[in-house]
Amino acid sequence: MISKKQLVEVAVDTEEGRVPLGIMNARQALALPDDLDVEISHPDHEPGNTDRFIQKDELRRHLDER
Repeated sequence: MISKKQLVEVAVDTEEGRVPLGIMNARQALALPDDLDVEISHPDHEPGNTDRFIQKDELRRHLDER
């Protein structure tokens, strides 16, 4: 079960660099459309203050392990 309190930063990678879209809970990040190519901060790190980003499938696996 995914905790609603697990906050992550969602960002897109552009030619100019990573652009943050915002901070949301893990459930919201996983609910984003699959055709939206986003990177998600690792849930074990502070959102908005980390350079460790993962893809949605890795976030899903990570949260399923908990």
